[in-house]
Amino acid sequence: MSNSAFFSPKPAIRVALVGYGNAGRIFHAPLISGVPGLQLAAVVSSKPQQVLADWPQTQVVATPEVAFQDPAIELVVIATGNESHYPLARAALLAGKHVVVDKPCTITLGQTEDLVQLAQKQERLLTVFQNRRWDADFLALRKVLDSGALGRIVHFESHFDRYRPTVPDRWRERDLPGSGLWFDLGAHLLDQCLHLFGEPEDILLDLACQRDATQVNDYFHAQLRYPTRHPGLRVLLHASALVPAVGPRFVVHGTQASFVKYGLDVQEDALKAGARPHVDRLTDWARDPLVGTITTPTDAGPITTMAPDLAGNYLGYYAQLSDHLQGRAAQADVTPVQVVQAMRWLTLGEHSAAQGCFVGPHTSSL
Repeated sequence: MSNSAFFSPKPAIRVALVGYGNAGRIFHAPLISGVPGLQLAAVVSSKPQQVLADWPQTQVVATPEVAFQDPAIELVVIATGNESHYPLARAALLAGKHVVVDKPCTITLGQTEDLVQLAQKQERLLTVFQNRRWDADFLALRKVLDSGALGRIVHFESHFDRYRPTVPDRWRERDLPGSGLWFDLGAHLLDQCLHLFGEPEDILLDLACQRDATQVNDYFHAQLRYPTRHPGLRVLLHASALVPAVGPRFVVHGTQASFVKYGLDVQEDALKAGARPHVDRLTDWARDPLVGTITTPTDAGPITTMAPDLAGNYLGYYAQLSDHLQGRAAQADVTPVQVVQAMRWLTLGEHSAAQGCFVGPHTSSL
């Protein structure tokens, strides 16, 4: 046997995508297809013509059960309504599949904990699609924080504001469990915060319904406190669908300097426009047109410099997942522990909004 046989690449992991709405069509299908270690083998959809027009080599099946029963499928990606995440993920795990769930993992902490325990019992991976860890601005912010240029962080403000005055007719905007902006964009902003600073000690969340005819919260403002781990730090997470004049995406103040960043990551718009990125053909499609700035006070006055100019890379989520499933990475980037943490603080936020006060794991029974 030749030595080259020992280095032959492993076959691509066959993936079944459940759901071909906005999440499945815009995000998951193109990103899965852009990673050589993964193969978009099947899509569960009631609209086969639409799937085949986009991915003619992919099998379309009518029900999740068909995909779960296929022994060739190793990974299931669930991109359906939030209420369906738990039963679908549970069925896929029981069928012996690894599972990626679009955020949020489920609609309750208990459901998420049950899935994590089941995945461990089945010796399979359960993880959540937290693509915004690969936003260009977040990657740049992490590099700035790691450099120590800002000093000790005392104020972290993360906004995801948009102007969408018309309420669209889709499940996320209906009065259903797990709907609303807090479980949508809040899941992203919380994950980024937890990734940077770890778990806080308590949270205060304000929710509101601001648009005409909205059925669910379309505004949130959360404050997280870290009195033991990060004394003095205040974290503010904010999002609204009714902001005509959008302000900064990030405002971070430290004892030595400030970081300010305007503009949202461009990858979502690029994918909506039909971009099909590939890890072997990366271009500037994810380059940030508005680089953040670092302002440092000096005796001669403040000096403002440009923050690192990094490109975003949503493909990084699936590329790293592929490496993990093929034995080249010890764990997935979004670990089961982090999945539970994010769900815990989404839930504690709901409790805070209902009670109108700060709540934490030791003051609220989950």
